[in-house]
Amino acid sequence: MALTSKDQVAEYVAKQRRRQELLHYLVTFASMIVFTVLAFIAVALRKDINDYLIAFFIVTMAVVQVAFQLYYFMHMKEKDHGFPALFIYGGALVVFVTVLAFVTMIWI
Repeated sequence: MALTSKDQVAEYVAKQRRRQELLHYLVTFASMIVFTVLAFIAVALRKDINDYLIAFFIVTMAVVQVAFQLYYFMHMKEKDHGFPALFIYGGALVVFVTVLAFVTMIWI
């Protein structure tokens, strides 16, 4: 059974899409490794840098890595993941508001 021109084009497009997706995975993985190394370097330089700045930097790196994990590796970028994404982002909002409430109560 010979492939028609449309089949060949569809196969080529699918192959390019898989290649592009693999490239996104590799870039995301490499950037997560870089963020982890930067966090370790920040902790190693804790005598030269303010402790609050280090804590803020590490938490920021953690939030970015969680976003990468959800978006790329947990496939939240897919169009048919709206309902699970709603619960994940809703839970993240509840956690954020709870932590904010406790932090402001301690500071007052």
